[in-house]
Amino acid sequence: MLVAPSQLVPGCVLLRDVKGKSNRPIIPEKTVLTEEHIIILQKYLIPMVDVATKLTTGDTYVPKQVVVEEVMKQGTKQTLSFSNHYKEVVGKYKKLFMQWQNGMPIDISAVRELIIPLLERIDDISSDAYSLHHEATKTEYLYYHSVAVGILSAYIGRKLKHPKGVWLQIGLAGFLSDCGMAKVDPAIISKAGSLTNSEFAEIKKHPTYSYRLLEHVPAITPSVKLAVLQHHERLDGSGYPLGIAQDKIHPYARIIAIADTYYAMTSERLYQERKSAFQVIEELQKEQYSKLDHQIVNVFIHHLVNVSVGTRVVLSNGQAGKIVFTNSDNPTRPMVQLDANAEIIVLKDTPDLYIDEITKN
Repeated sequence: MLVAPSQLVPGCVLLRDVKGKSNRPIIPEKTVLTEEHIIILQKYLIPMVDVATKLTTGDTYVPKQVVVEEVMKQGTKQTLSFSNHYKEVVGKYKKLFMQWQNGMPIDISAVRELIIPLLERIDDISSDAYSLHHEATKTEYLYYHSVAVGILSAYIGRKLKHPKGVWLQIGLAGFLSDCGMAKVDPAIISKAGSLTNSEFAEIKKHPTYSYRLLEHVPAITPSVKLAVLQHHERLDGSGYPLGIAQDKIHPYARIIAIADTYYAMTSERLYQERKSAFQVIEELQKEQYSKLDHQIVNVFIHHLVNVSVGTRVVLSNGQAGKIVFTNSDNPTRPMVQLDANAEIIVLKDTPDLYIDEITKN
C-alpha cells in the first residue's frame, strides 16, 4: 500500500527500502515504524512509502487522515515573525534542557518538532544572521546559544549548497551540540566570574556528555552524533575533547565550530563582554588557515558581510555615518563618511576603529 508519510502511524511495516537522493536506504524494508521514523521520512521529504496492509499488532492499517486543526496550527506558526519564532523555540528548549538536567533521556521526536520548523524558515533570516545575538540575555545565554548555533549551522550548510536534507541535519547537530551542558554542574554554568582551571576542564567535557546523551538514539544519524562530539575540535589539533586534527574532523563539525565561535564571541555572557560582529569576523579570518576550515569561513563571511554603499553604521567610538566605498578584499573595513563633520574614515587604515553595528536607514 503506497501512502504519504503524513498518513503513517506507529506499527506500520515497510515493504520496501526507503531511499534518499544518494540511493542509499534511509530506512530498510521490514522495519516496524515508530514515531521517530515517521518524522524522519517527513523531514527527508519522502513523497510515498510502501507499507503492509496490516500493522505489526495484526490489526488492519487505516491510513491516518490529516487533521484540519494540525494544518491550521502549522499555518499559525508561519504567521510568527522569525524573531518571535526564534524566541519561542528558545523558551521550549530551556524546558527540554531542564528535563535533561533531571536525568530524562532526549526525546528526539520532541527535538525535531521544535527545531526543524524554525530551520525550514532559513530564508527568512537573510542578512539578519549576523545579529541573532541581539536577542539573548546574560542569564538565558545558554538556551539562546543552542538555538542560534543550530540556525547558523543550517544557514552555513545552505550557503555551501548542501541539499536540504543535509543542511537540516547540520542544523540539528548544531542545536544539540551543547545538550551535554545539562550534565555539567549548574553552579559552573551560571558562574559570573572567571572559571578556575578545574571548572573549565569540566566545561570541556560537554561535547562528550552531549555525545553520550545521543549515542544510543537510533533516529539520529552517525554524522550528527560525530559532529556533536567534534564541534570544539580544531584543524591544528588544539581543540577538545579528543585533540584530533585535519581530515579526522567531520565536515558537519567544521561548520558548527564556526557558527559556535561566531555566536559566542558576539554575545554578552556572564563572564565576558560581547564583541562587534565585524571584530569577530576579522578574528575568524585570522584563524581560517590554522584552526578553522578556510573554505567554510569564506562562504560564511561572504554571505554575512552584506554591506553596501549607503549602509548606515555606528563605529566603535560611537560615531555614526554611512558607507561610501567598499572593498571586497577587506569587507569588514569600508570607507565611512561621518554624520557629524562629513569626514571620511578609511577603516582599513585605522585598526583600532571598527564597525560596531549596522543601523536602519
